[in-house]
Amino acid sequence: MLLSARWISIGRTNLLIIPKRPIIRVSEAIDKDRETLGHLILIGRNLVKKCQLEKGFRLVINNGSYGGETIPHLHIHLLGGRQLNWPPG
Repeated sequence: MLLSARWISIGRTNLLIIPKRPIIRVSEAIDKDRETLGHLILIGRNLVKKCQLEKGFRLVINNGSYGGETIPHLHIHLLGGRQLNWPPG
């Protein structure tokens, strides 16, 4: 089965990777979502080169209000293009 996602640029350092088949949030993912979730991470890996983020990047999934989730569907943020600090937030 070919899985795919779309990505949306919302700034130089933040891309959203969104599955075509909706998943509410990672805490509500089910076993059949395993392949989709892995595929989203590999899409992130592929976008790193395309966006010239080889120096470093971060993949982020927010889950729940305490986790910073503001949009009620799973998506992965690909962050990069600048020095990222730790801890985040």
